[in-house]
Amino acid sequence: MDFKKHVQTWLAVALLTCLGVSFAPAGHADVWLLDVQGTIGPATADHMVRGLAAAEEAGAELLVLRIDTPGGLDVSMREMIKAILAAQLPVVGYVAPSGARAASAGTYLLYATQIAAMAPGTNLGAATPVQIGAPSVPRLPDAEPADEGAESPAGPAQPGTPMERKIVNDAVAYIQSLAQLRGRNAQWAEEAVRQGASLSAEDALRQGVIDLVAPSLDVLLEQLNGREVEVAGVVRPLELAGLAVYEHPVDWRSDFLAVITNPNIAYVLMLVGIYGLLIEFYNPGVGLPGVVGAVSLLLAMYAFQVLPISYTGMALIILGIGLMTAEAFAPSFGVLGLGGIVAFVVGSIMLMDTELPGYQIAMPMIAAFAVFSAALLIFALGMILRARRQAVRTGVGHLLGAVATIESVSNGTAWARLDGELWEAACDDPLDPRDRVVVQAIDGLTLRVSKDKGVQA
Repeated sequence: MDFKKHVQTWLAVALLTCLGVSFAPAGHADVWLLDVQGTIGPATADHMVRGLAAAEEAGAELLVLRIDTPGGLDVSMREMIKAILAAQLPVVGYVAPSGARAASAGTYLLYATQIAAMAPGTNLGAATPVQIGAPSVPRLPDAEPADEGAESPAGPAQPGTPMERKIVNDAVAYIQSLAQLRGRNAQWAEEAVRQGASLSAEDALRQGVIDLVAPSLDVLLEQLNGREVEVAGVVRPLELAGLAVYEHPVDWRSDFLAVITNPNIAYVLMLVGIYGLLIEFYNPGVGLPGVVGAVSLLLAMYAFQVLPISYTGMALIILGIGLMTAEAFAPSFGVLGLGGIVAFVVGSIMLMDTELPGYQIAMPMIAAFAVFSAALLIFALGMILRARRQAVRTGVGHLLGAVATIESVSNGTAWARLDGELWEAACDDPLDPRDRVVVQAIDGLTLRVSKDKGVQA
């Protein structure tokens, strides 16, 4: 009994240990490290915002954002910056390791943090916003041609359409407000937005864009120790000596969100959803296509609500699939089908309403689905044409020209068996049992036949 009791105790301890390792929060670590890597999008924002909230809940002394990004979506970037500005603990932006960059949206993030640091061999800048939304708005003609290089009273002449100038001015005001809040170089921030300027780590430190250059996280923490930062209006010193570092991992939710918000995956989910529902509607009772289609379409809709999509592009895709489906069931000699393919391809190209490289649908994928849809259309048209060439097999029309056998003659009425049924047969010639006749016409339930004189059964 004692041995059994000891075994049970050991098993319980082992189980609790495993559970503790797997699920216990890292509340004992006083410095949290959170990576912001790759193109900034909904998944990145979700991971950072929830990680920041978890660090606050765990009572962390400091949160370090290790940044390496080429930029990303404006909406996701602003969501992350709002969380940083509202944080109840100091947030340090650290561009690392060597070779990393904080380009475009990454520059805004770095400006938003209380302390900005970079590793040697890194760079930041190129923060000019990529236009997202409506096509460029045409400019009104100038009353008088302006001299090249002339400056208006408001400052240097700005190229681009009124919409482009509006977007750039908004971005300039936003990054300047962050620079003023953190006491950093606001003039260079404007150059990074208007002219796409970039800086190396050493130049950024020299120009007051960042606060520190540190080759590693350990060196960064040493430099930060004893430094005072302002958090929520209160100045507090950083006491980091001997503190542990906890690297917050990317959990399954962020991984899942990153997968479904990939424009190519969302595009595939949408098409699988539409085709699945179409198959279910035309073949009711199957179940599987409808379930898969509904789930895929809901996932695609969730992804599209956080992605910069063009609703015109989505409408063209749906229209294209509808036209190709209509061609299969109401043939128009290819007019509807060809129009559907064109609408489908154009809509797919227009679907992502941004020029960011990380949020474009791959052209090979668009071509593959277009070819697949065209192949289905051609297959359906071929089946329809083949069915039209075949003899009619339903109704009484297919009985015309058929050969029947007179089974019996009773009281002057002949009865013929045709397709397993007895029909009354009327003929100009006298008929006898076992005579073979050819159906010439059908009058109600009476066959008008002629005698097949060449053969007798």
